[in-house]
Amino acid sequence: MKEQLEQLLLTALARVTGSVLPEMPPAAAVVVERTRDPQHGDFATNVALRLAKAARRNPRELAEAIVRALPASTLIDRAEVAGAGFINFRLAPAAYAGELAAIHERGAGYGESQLGGGERVLVEFVSANPTGPLHVGHGRQAAYGATLANVLTAAGFTVAREYYINDAGRQMDILAVSAWVRYLELAGETLPFPENGYRGDYVRVLAAELRAALGESLRRPAAAVLDGLPADAPGGDKEAYIDVLIARARELIGAQGFRRVLAACLAAMLTDIREDLAEFGVWFDHWTSEREFAESGAIDHALALLERAGHLYRQEGALWFRATAFGDEKDRVVVRENGQKTYFASDIAYHLAKRERGFARLIDVLGADHHGYVARVRAGLAAMGQPGECLEAPLIQFVSLYRGAEKIPMGKREAQFVTLRQLRTEVGNDACRFFYLMRSHDQPLDFDLELAKSHSNENPVYYIQYAHARVASVMKQLAARGLSFDRSAGLAAAVRLDNAHEQAVLHALVRYPEIIEQTAANRAPHALVHYLRDLANVFHTYYNAEQFIVEDAPLRNARLALVLGVQQVVRNGLTLLGVSAPESM
Repeated sequence: MKEQLEQLLLTALARVTGSVLPEMPPAAAVVVERTRDPQHGDFATNVALRLAKAARRNPRELAEAIVRALPASTLIDRAEVAGAGFINFRLAPAAYAGELAAIHERGAGYGESQLGGGERVLVEFVSANPTGPLHVGHGRQAAYGATLANVLTAAGFTVAREYYINDAGRQMDILAVSAWVRYLELAGETLPFPENGYRGDYVRVLAAELRAALGESLRRPAAAVLDGLPADAPGGDKEAYIDVLIARARELIGAQGFRRVLAACLAAMLTDIREDLAEFGVWFDHWTSEREFAESGAIDHALALLERAGHLYRQEGALWFRATAFGDEKDRVVVRENGQKTYFASDIAYHLAKRERGFARLIDVLGADHHGYVARVRAGLAAMGQPGECLEAPLIQFVSLYRGAEKIPMGKREAQFVTLRQLRTEVGNDACRFFYLMRSHDQPLDFDLELAKSHSNENPVYYIQYAHARVASVMKQLAARGLSFDRSAGLAAAVRLDNAHEQAVLHALVRYPEIIEQTAANRAPHALVHYLRDLANVFHTYYNAEQFIVEDAPLRNARLALVLGVQQVVRNGLTLLGVSAPESM
């Protein structure tokens, strides 16, 4: 409807160009929005106010000229000028009947648009270090990223989903040495577990798998392991201790032995992560290994581009990128004095590679602790000849779990965390996906476990799914009475849907395509969640107020067409959220 009104306005503006307007404005200047107050009509535009100065006309007079030039349309009941020059539109009943017909005609495709124009977008999300199972914070990133990708696709973007595997660097070494120490314990050695090691039960599982696969081949005496090690926390430095312990492990079992431990741990963790996400309904087109990426020469390629452009300099033995010249707060080291490339060098090379793979827009879904990340990576992209603004990075705020009034403590390294799998097992995939998306991603989320499990109208996912199931129940009742639904007759009689409840449902239904575009443009899946709650609310109110299976056949078919339209839109929206639409509850 919004697009149709904008097209009518463009036609009117073309008609007055050369007389009232000096030149035809660009299509982007013609914007129609829903009114906040129904007394002002259904839609409004301030186009006359925006064009009045260039036209050297009084805005109200210009608005009146535009209204007079509007072509005849069954969409508009009336258009009127208000205030200083706003144009308000009231839609005709036939407009809503036509949109209801479009819902039935397009089915699962209703709400899809060409807003994105096929622009290629890469959404990278989750990308958790494979040092342990996914926790509830990763789950929020997964739900957000997967839903955003779905919505962008529905809005006409060409979307790919990517997981960047952080399988290089110190954290993986810490996981490997943690598993090795647990392996030594299983082999009968007695030694303290490092304070900075990974303590979860999953590390014991990794150790058991190592022992089953490799037997005693990695066993070394505890005395040899501990000989000459510095003090661990709390009396010593836990960071220094773990680094020396990693070096000692490499010395005792050899570089190849340590690689076998690390590879086994990585394979097990990645398998767990893949399975967990797949069970959650989250999938990826690409899994990119940080280690393989570093070995591909891509980082050297990026640094060579920066070198040739004169954006690198040497200082105190290190190689620096002049990031401040591109808006960053400080210059960044790309190669340390020991010759090791930094994470920053890897990051900017990775994003350059994304652009070179043909993606116009890069969306990185990141944790809340990544402030400042965008500015420095954008600086690197700009220095390598790419548009820095192509990168977006929604920051996903923290999740707190509550059981009643009790907050559940969480801390990954200390093994005080609830895994995504545990959460899904307790409340179900549907509640997980939905509750993660109920609030804007840039706000902390309090996840109420008891509410998520409840089968009541207070549980929003249940309330929305119940709307879908209720329509299915109505259709079963229809069949039980020996009646059938005549879609053509129902759509033909849709103009009879004129009582207050029916009008409320129709007005809510036709907003769906606009909501999809707004959700996509604002990267805001929670807007779709709120819309579905509103739609379910007006539907349940209608259900409780009216009989759908009435003797008047045309009215019966019109009402059934309306509620089936609700069912279709609810199903379409829930599908984008990754939530099921049950036929019965």
